[in-house]
Amino acid sequence: MRLHQVARVNKWSATFLLAMKLRTKRVVKLSSKLFFLAMYYSFARYLPVSYKPYGGRIARKVRYVLCRHIFDKCGKNANIEHGVDFGSGSGIEIGDHSGLGIDSRIGLVKIGKDVMMGPEVMIISREHIYSDLERPMRVQGGVSEAVIIEDDVWIGARAIILRGVRIGRGSIVGAGAVVTRDVPQHAVVGGNPARILKYRLRSEDPI
Repeated sequence: MRLHQVARVNKWSATFLLAMKLRTKRVVKLSSKLFFLAMYYSFARYLPVSYKPYGGRIARKVRYVLCRHIFDKCGKNANIEHGVDFGSGSGIEIGDHSGLGIDSRIGLVKIGKDVMMGPEVMIISREHIYSDLERPMRVQGGVSEAVIIEDDVWIGARAIILRGVRIGRGSIVGAGAVVTRDVPQHAVVGGNPARILKYRLRSEDPI
């Protein structure tokens, strides 16, 4: 075999081995994530809430450890509470010292630091397409867009946040609010659809 043929074979071999190595890593990573998802949904999700005196701290730690392998990003001391449903966990980022509330349902979302969340919050990042009147809505598919929640936000119980909304830094979403549009920094919003009730800083209150 000539030198240029040897070089070509070596190049192909190296490319093949690199491709196999990358594929193996992806398969291992996927298998690992599936394992942690199975662990979460089979038992960790049903462990006690974090503030219970019996087992709460251990339950919080278990869910945190699992979600570090499930979410795209899971910050330091994040709290995933009892009963949270986040699908596959793909497209979810949560910052340091932030939490997902008890029995909440979470879609695609990027959550900053120090975010508090009450129970049964719904973050809905997908919406059905319904523009074609000739076809059933169920076959028209849907569109997805992540929700952005900035640092130091408080989201009250049973609030609903819809696709593509940005919740500004330091704002408060009242219990039961349905948030359909962006929330400015430091705003307090409530109602259905949510509207600005006031600002945390008096100087920012609307006239």
